[in-house]
Amino acid sequence: MNPELVVFYLLFMNVLGFYLMGADKRRAKEKKYRISERTLWAIAFLGGASGMTVGMNSFRHKTKHAQFKYGLPLVVLLHIAVFIYFRL
Repeated sequence: MNPELVVFYLLFMNVLGFYLMGADKRRAKEKKYRISERTLWAIAFLGGASGMTVGMNSFRHKTKHAQFKYGLPLVVLLHIAVFIYFRL
């Protein structure tokens, strides 16, 4: 697997995760159609958990939801464990 491609993919997913947390916060304030939690979790598991964690804290969004407050950092740890295991 091409390491540069992996880095680009993870960077993209984390920027996307950060953006989605901000966008969902804006939509919540404006009482508009929201991004589903299923979509947020999909992005997190597909590599965007770090960006989403930073976004969650930066935008103060979903910080009262235990599943996000504790779940996103756990997904980050899971990703780190996978990287260590596969030596990526």
